[in-house]
Amino acid sequence: MSRIGKAPIPIPAGVIVTINGDEVKVKGPKGELKRTIRPELEVVQEDGKIVLKRKSDDRQVASLHGLSRTLIANMVQGVTQGFTKNMDIIGVGYRAAVEGKTLVMQLGYSHPVEIPIPDGLTVTVTKNVAMTITSPDRQQLGDFCAFVRDRRPPEVYKGKGVKYSTEKIRRKAGKAAGKKK
Repeated sequence: MSRIGKAPIPIPAGVIVTINGDEVKVKGPKGELKRTIRPELEVVQEDGKIVLKRKSDDRQVASLHGLSRTLIANMVQGVTQGFTKNMDIIGVGYRAAVEGKTLVMQLGYSHPVEIPIPDGLTVTVTKNVAMTITSPDRQQLGDFCAFVRDRRPPEVYKGKGVKYSTEKIRRKAGKAAGKKK
């Protein structure tokens, strides 16, 4: 039995959970999320908690048990507290701004990089180089941040590019360090 999968998910006050067959909807103060759970698992709401049960003990079902529980727990946390990621832009002339529902970044290319901001995400830019991205949906947040970072990943010699605030860039010495006689 999965230790993570068998742990019940407490439902905080102000959160409404609706289970309709394989579909789980969670509605709270930060928004509404829904997810379809695999038919090999059963989602039950009892005593103010959500419990996932397996229909069989196959290996694949066992691996889905903990994953599905964590996805539903992230939905509950997202609609109550939300998720936040901070990103930094490093480089001379590199900057970002939010114009309507579009994130516009200058990243050293001959043109500005324009990324439409999906519904449910909030992007704020401070000091032109620090971004804070928030969303109730953890997966959507991670996908968007990865997409933004891929427009100009940090390079190893000067560290220029878009990076997560908690990310450490391994720096290389460059060719001046290799010249020793």
